[in-house]
Formats: sequence, structure tokens, C-alpha cells
Amino acid sequence: MDAGALRSKLTPEQYEVCVNGATEPAFTGKYWDCKKKGAYRCACCGALLFSSSAKFDSGTGWPSFWEAAGPVATRADGSMGMSRTEALCSCGAHLGHVFGDGPEPTGLRYCINSASLRMEPA
Repeated sequence: MDAGALRSKLTPEQYEVCVNGATEPAFTGKYWDCKKKGAYRCACCGALLFSSSAKFDSGTGWPSFWEAAGPVATRADGSMGMSRTEALCSCGAHLGHVFGDGPEPTGLRYCINSASLRMEPA
């Protein structure tokens, strides 16, 4: 990701989340309670990441999905004194984290920052 190009493309909050790995406050992102059908794409590169058909209300205040629809990579994240799994777009953008307390059939909860997403209605 070219940081200069992203600064001009993204809002300051999107840049902090996607490039610097920040987390938006719970219950503040524009997609945490979105019920529209459609596709969720990376705010940086536009890659398809999640579908509304896999979205569920986790009660956490962030958009949550039980499976990815596109190129979501993971890596260990030991920041903030916790052991977590970070979710990233294939372009390298920080999306959020993946937890093992989601619904069936996967048992996963992709806890994603709204700022890292762009929703494309169906």
C-alpha cells in the first residue's frame, strides 16, 4: 500500500485503522448495525471481503461476520497485552480481529472496523 496515495483516498479515521492498526470505538462505525444486503469491500483496494449473508449481531458494537467472502489473511497479534488474531486484507490493510466465539457453521467471529470497509448494496 502506498501511504501517500492512501492519505488522499481515505478519511483520517480510515487511515488510522487501515494503515496504523487502530480500532474505532464500539457502536460508532457506520456498519455495526447495518441490515442492508450487499457486499463489504476493502476501503483501501476495493477487494470483496465479506457478504451481508454472513453478517450477524455479535453485540460487540462492530460489524461481525462468521466467514470471509474474499482474501482475508490472518496473523498473530500480541499488542495491547493480549493474544489475538489480526484480520488483514490481501493489500495489507488492517481490518480487525478474528475470534473463535462466533456462530456455526464456522464458529468464527470476524470483528471488523467499519472504517476499513465500503459497503456495496445489492
